[in-house]
Amino acid sequence: MTANEPSIGVKTSYHHGDLKAQLVEAVRQLVEEKGPDGFSVSEASRRAGVSTAAPYKHFRDKSEILKAVIIDGMERLEQHMVEAAEALPQGSLARIDAIGQSYIDFARAEPGVFRLVFGLAEDHDEDPDLMARGQSCFEVILAEVAAYLGVQPDDPVVFQRTYMLWTFVHGHSFLVIDGKTAKKGQVVDEAAYLAAVSRGVLDSVRAVPD
Repeated sequence: MTANEPSIGVKTSYHHGDLKAQLVEAVRQLVEEKGPDGFSVSEASRRAGVSTAAPYKHFRDKSEILKAVIIDGMERLEQHMVEAAEALPQGSLARIDAIGQSYIDFARAEPGVFRLVFGLAEDHDEDPDLMARGQSCFEVILAEVAAYLGVQPDDPVVFQRTYMLWTFVHGHSFLVIDGKTAKKGQVVDEAAYLAAVSRGVLDSVRAVPD
């Protein structure tokens, strides 16, 4: 896989008759096409094939629909992270690198949703649902870091190093979707980048030998 080949397929269909899922998917598509502020509820209704009054049977307003899209995106991101880790040996650095790659791939495949998730970050600490979803995602890598370091998940060094890894990968993800990673003919080797970051952040504090 290269830095320009997303490995995550986005949704293209939904279960017939599931109005709420239809609306969330329609809005997700519109967010990717126009951004979170570039569509109307009536437009999403037309895309979903329902009446303009139908969304209000499930959602109070546009903001609540966007929240549902964020939660859906965070749930799928976590699923991709878990699946990436489970394909590799437990306690290995490769699992941590794979989680990082899955995070980048998600941003590349769904930049609109990725921006939406973090673009509304100032409101997340006031919403217990969004906070819970974010914490659940963070705990995926937290558990892998603890396993690799050979310490308990509540060890302060685990949070510190997990946060460091996340900021490296998160920052790179935004550079990718902003088109900032291929300047002057140079293409970032993401596998090498992730390996260098994870070893640099974790090996100096690892409690068990290689």
